[in-house]
Amino acid sequence: MKTSLTRRAMLAAALASAAPLALAQADYPNKPIRLLVGYSAGGGVDALARMLAARLPAVLGQQVVVENRPGATGMIAADLVSRSAPDGYTLLMGESGLLIAPHLQARSPIDPLTALTPVAGTFVAPLLIVANNNLPATNPKELIALLKKNPGRYSYATSGVGTVHHLGFELMKARTGTFVVHVPYRGASQIVPDVIGGQVPIGVVSAAAGLAQARGGKLRAIALMSSGKLAGAEDVPAMADALPGFDVAPRLMLLAPNGTPAAVVARIDEAVRTVLASADLAQAAAAQGALPAYMAPAQLGPEMKRESADWARIIKAQHISAQ
Repeated sequence: MKTSLTRRAMLAAALASAAPLALAQADYPNKPIRLLVGYSAGGGVDALARMLAARLPAVLGQQVVVENRPGATGMIAADLVSRSAPDGYTLLMGESGLLIAPHLQARSPIDPLTALTPVAGTFVAPLLIVANNNLPATNPKELIALLKKNPGRYSYATSGVGTVHHLGFELMKARTGTFVVHVPYRGASQIVPDVIGGQVPIGVVSAAAGLAQARGGKLRAIALMSSGKLAGAEDVPAMADALPGFDVAPRLMLLAPNGTPAAVVARIDEAVRTVLASADLAQAAAAQGALPAYMAPAQLGPEMKRESADWARIIKAQHISAQ
C-alpha cells in the first residue's frame, strides 16, 4: 500500500512538472527570439541571418533579434547557444565552418554534431573560382589542364586556412593530382584586387564578391564550385563539368541547443520553410550571392554528419593544419 502511494505521488509530481513545459511548448513563441551569428555584422552570414530574421516574425508572431558573437570560426557563438536553455528562444545561424573547425582546432569547445540540434537548412552560398585575365585558362577543364602541366607554378588565394573556400580547392587538387600553392588572405576585399592586379593568379571567393568584377571584365570567372545555378551567373560553368559530382558550397543552417523539444523545433522549421519559399526572399538572397536551400531537420542532421566527415577526410589527405 505504501509503495503504491509513493508511486502515485511520484507520478503526480512528474505530471505537475511536465504540465508547464507542455503549455510553454504549445504557446511557443511568446517572447522575442535571439538568433546568434558567429561572424561580424555586415558579412555574408550576418546579411543572410538578418534577411531571415526580418521575415520570420510575420509567421511566428514574435521578433527575431540578431546578435553577433564573432570569433573562432563561429565556435564562440555555437558554444553560447549550446549552453543556453533548450526552449527555442536562443538559436544559432551556423554554417559549414562549424563542421570544419573541430577537425582543425586542438581544443574545440563543443562538438556541433552532439551539442546542437538541427532545426532547418536555410541557404547555400556558392563559391567562385576567379583568375587574372592573363591566366591561360577560361573554364574548369582548361584550368585543370594548366595546373597539371605546371605543378607548383601557380598559387591560389582564399579567405583563410580551413575555410570552405580553402578545402574546396584542396578537394579539387586531390581529385586532379595537381599542386597549387595556397595563399591565405583575410577576405575577398583583399583577394579580388590582388587577382585583378596579378599579385596572385587565382582566387576562391563568394559569388557575390567576384561576379561584378567578372562582368566588368576586370577578372575572369572560371567556375562555380557548386552545381546549382545562380542568378547572374548562368553562363559561368560549374567545376562539375570537368569533375563529375563536384559540389562544394558553404551551407547555412539554423541550430538550437541540444534537448530543444521536438514540438518547438517543428514550429521553427515550419516557419523557416514558409519564409524560404517566398519569391521575395529568393531575390534578396540572390543579391547576396546565395540560394535558399531549405532542409528539414530529419535531413539536416545526417547531412551535417556527412559533411563533417568529408571535411575531415580532406584535411587528413591534404595534411592541412591550422598552425
